[in-house]
Amino acid sequence: MKTFYITTAIVYPNSDPHIGFAYEQICADAIARWHRLLGEEVFFLTGSDEHGAKIAAAAKKSGKEPKEFVDEQVKKFTAIAKTLNLTHSRFIRTTDKDHEKIAKEIFQKVFEKGDIYKGSYAGLYCVGCESFLTEKDLVEGKCPIHQTAPQAIQEENYFFRLSKYEKQVLDLLENGFFEPKERVKEIVNRIAKNGLQDLSVSRPKTNVAWGIECPFDKNQTIYVWFDALLNYVSGAKTGKKDFWPADIHIIGKEISWFHCVIFPAMLLSTGLQLPKKVFAHGWLTVNGQKMSKSLGNVIDPNYLCKKYSTDVLRYLLVREIPFGQDGDFSEAALKTRNNNELANELGNLVNRTIVMIEKYCNGKIPKAKTSAELEKALNLKKIEEHMEKLELHAALSEIFAFIASCNKFINDKAPWKLKGKELEEVLFSLADSIRIISILVSPFMPSASEKINEQLGVKSGLLKDCKFNLLKAGTTIKKSEILFKKIE
Repeated sequence: MKTFYITTAIVYPNSDPHIGFAYEQICADAIARWHRLLGEEVFFLTGSDEHGAKIAAAAKKSGKEPKEFVDEQVKKFTAIAKTLNLTHSRFIRTTDKDHEKIAKEIFQKVFEKGDIYKGSYAGLYCVGCESFLTEKDLVEGKCPIHQTAPQAIQEENYFFRLSKYEKQVLDLLENGFFEPKERVKEIVNRIAKNGLQDLSVSRPKTNVAWGIECPFDKNQTIYVWFDALLNYVSGAKTGKKDFWPADIHIIGKEISWFHCVIFPAMLLSTGLQLPKKVFAHGWLTVNGQKMSKSLGNVIDPNYLCKKYSTDVLRYLLVREIPFGQDGDFSEAALKTRNNNELANELGNLVNRTIVMIEKYCNGKIPKAKTSAELEKALNLKKIEEHMEKLELHAALSEIFAFIASCNKFINDKAPWKLKGKELEEVLFSLADSIRIISILVSPFMPSASEKINEQLGVKSGLLKDCKFNLLKAGTTIKKSEILFKKIE
């Protein structure tokens, strides 16, 4: 069986899950579920990045030890993963013993190769980014992401020869390693402007004690980003097999530098295989404004799932925002999508079809063949192409174009006016089409898919089952509550 390994960025659990976290996870989950539909063995990794100065500061502020603090915070992320109906194969924590062991081994290997050396660092450090910055990185003296002035630090630590791998990294960037293409230009321009400078990859314990101890110097801890990036390697080992290298890393655009410059350089040093692709999605705004605690617009996905439903939130986030671009979230858009596409189009199609089969066919699937008209309306190849290109919103659009064709088919044929074989062909055609729709929407709205299958009396299928005339005549349908309720 072909394998498919997908990862997301691991969360920094110094605050609670928000809508931005949900967006990345839902999109990655839809991709993972799609590859399961293809019949592949999928390994889906996410987790938490638990070391570093920022975590230590947040723990101290809460009056807790770092491990106690992250243990409590991680519970919130594993809980929301269940609420969002995510299908992770593993939730890795960088405090896991197997990760710490592998991180030390790789750090030691890079050191023995001569790519880590001791030196002195004097410069700027943003605790929010857990990253070293230059004056050129700042905007009006502040970190452009966190809007805070970085700390001026001077310390003795270890450096990674990042500069050694500049040409190889540029070659990767120019040959499709990182997407979307517009993000590649930003990274290439940054390298062209400043070159790749060697990177400090350890901190003295006197400054950052909360981290993985350097294997060859007990007075130093491994730099949090060097440690964190290795989760994709350590988390891929299951005991039975090793899924590395990843087929795709899904990340937010703000951490592109670490994933498409520093990480591949680290891997090149170790001799490990590189991930096949890194894909950076955009930022979410809320009602046109950047999310901010001070503005009070940081949205809890738990609230949205409870108020509307997980499937409605999943649909809105994938359908509304082209994957890879910045996008805006609003409850108004969620309500509009729910009422129009989910309730009026998908929900109404399923409900009308089930009711008519119950009324005209004694609740059993009639014996007939699917209309050629509906067979032609489904462009499965186009849906597959969109998913291959990670155009998730476009794939959903194409699926709903088929749903619209099915609704038009009902209106045009007016089955309530038909009898005999004509009526049976129309109702079979609709039920068979809905079976296929259930398969196609399952990566995006898994609960709705399950409910459709229950009503049709069928089991969930794979993409190879998206062929017409596979629905068995005589199958008993089971009317249920409507899929999506309109939001007033």
